[in-house]
Amino acid sequence: MFYLIGLGLGDARDISVKGLEIVRRCEEVYLEAYTSILTCGAEALEELYGRPVTLADRETVEQGLDSVISAAGERDVALLVVGDPFAATTHHDLVLRARERGVPCRVVHNASIMTAVGCCGLQLYSYGETVSIPFWTDDWRPDSFVERIDANLARGQHTLCLLDIKVKEQSVENLLRGRKIYEPPRFMSVSVAAAQLLEAVGGRAETDPGLTPASRVVGLARVGTDTERLVACTLREMAGVDLGPPLHSLVVVGNTHPMELDYLKQFELGSDAKDTGKAKEGETKADQASS
Repeated sequence: MFYLIGLGLGDARDISVKGLEIVRRCEEVYLEAYTSILTCGAEALEELYGRPVTLADRETVEQGLDSVISAAGERDVALLVVGDPFAATTHHDLVLRARERGVPCRVVHNASIMTAVGCCGLQLYSYGETVSIPFWTDDWRPDSFVERIDANLARGQHTLCLLDIKVKEQSVENLLRGRKIYEPPRFMSVSVAAAQLLEAVGGRAETDPGLTPASRVVGLARVGTDTERLVACTLREMAGVDLGPPLHSLVVVGNTHPMELDYLKQFELGSDAKDTGKAKEGETKADQASS
């Protein structure tokens, strides 16, 4: 059996009881470390689960986890996924690959940013299409995500922006030369995302339709953890906000219900309540320094 098991958004303890029972009886356990990252190390998983955990990096995932799926045809194998297994289309492909080979597959769900984003107070049924914002380079600066944000805003809908992560990436030179040398991991912050969005909308006036520098946005960091941070402000202001370590997400606010507005007030830039009601002593010194 091939198991896809969601780990949730916090730490090793966020796995469901059902998921934990399955992991403890599987002969092989892998951690998908490409589409997202854990706030704790794999060692914490091994300690709690009582099983060795093997990292499935970018190369392994992009090759379709062929060896992992093949092994699942003979024994119980679990692939652990941060958040929910179906929050990334990569994992739909894995299920299809398993079924094509006649390998039975079972999915154990968990919380993902797609639903946990409700912590900012904007109602989930009021969100439109989710967009991804990639890191720009000197010669690659896509901005099609702005069109989709504009379309959501035209319908009065909020937009969840998933921010880029770069793990085990190679430079163009090393890739061309076939050198297995990888760049340091990079995780897009809300300030970088806001800066790219500001550049993408160019000289739009605040009264123009669609996304503008004055558009209301919410920055979210480390959702589901003890150091969760949320800040609500304008897009222009968000470019100067530091929410500390990853992972970050950004929401562009559409039309709001009065209750949504009341909820957002506690996260307004400069508000004493912007730490989402969690005890400040729960933050790490590094997080406090970055506030």
